[in-house]
Amino acid sequence: MQKIIFFDTETTGNEQKDFLCQIAYIAGSERFTGLYKPEIKIPPEASAVHHITNKMVESKKSFKDSGDQAKIKKLFENNNSVVVAHNAPFDLHMIKKEGIEPKKFICTLKLARYLDPDEKIGRYNLQYLRYLLDFDIDAQAHDAMGDVLVLEKLFERLKNKIMQEEKLDEKGAIERMIEISSKPLLIKTLNFGKHKGKSIEEVLKIDRGWLEWILGEKEKGDVLEHEDWIYTLRHYLGK
Repeated sequence: MQKIIFFDTETTGNEQKDFLCQIAYIAGSERFTGLYKPEIKIPPEASAVHHITNKMVESKKSFKDSGDQAKIKKLFENNNSVVVAHNAPFDLHMIKKEGIEPKKFICTLKLARYLDPDEKIGRYNLQYLRYLLDFDIDAQAHDAMGDVLVLEKLFERLKNKIMQEEKLDEKGAIERMIEISSKPLLIKTLNFGKHKGKSIEEVLKIDRGWLEWILGEKEKGDVLEHEDWIYTLRHYLGK
């Protein structure tokens, strides 16, 4: 039987050089939150998001020296475990740097996009979906455990929608969610930059060079994290 594990990380930033400073997960009745001293200083830009400061972690051990790494690795890498995260490629990249590579994962960000084929929502970040879907939950935004509590609610909503729309039982829905999460999605509308709100087809006609530049920037980063945008831009640019 598959074990669903909801998890989130808070980090020093979102670039290749960054590391986690907090991890939280819910696995059945178990709830865990750990705070660690990262390999680099936490910049004020990151603290402004998650409110974790260098002073808070100065006496903490690093994740790899804390003793938690071995326990989490065993749990997350178990053959029956399915880890769930919002924008999972980012969190998976962060824990991979710590030696943890889950075998199966579900990305609720990708699923939210998949279940909105006409892109009526427009925004898919976790806290926006929390309030759009009116989750009645006491959870602090951008705190690892707070985000996990929201994630758990969102997962249930998405799972039920897939079960209903694709006529699947719970086991089948989870397998379908894993499948969707493992493949890139084609995005139709830009949600950033100077052409925000325009369709990619429209921008292709008026500013192809800008799309070429965006593709180059996305390809410089973590390919898994940006796979939907890389796949989409390559599709429209005919690459």
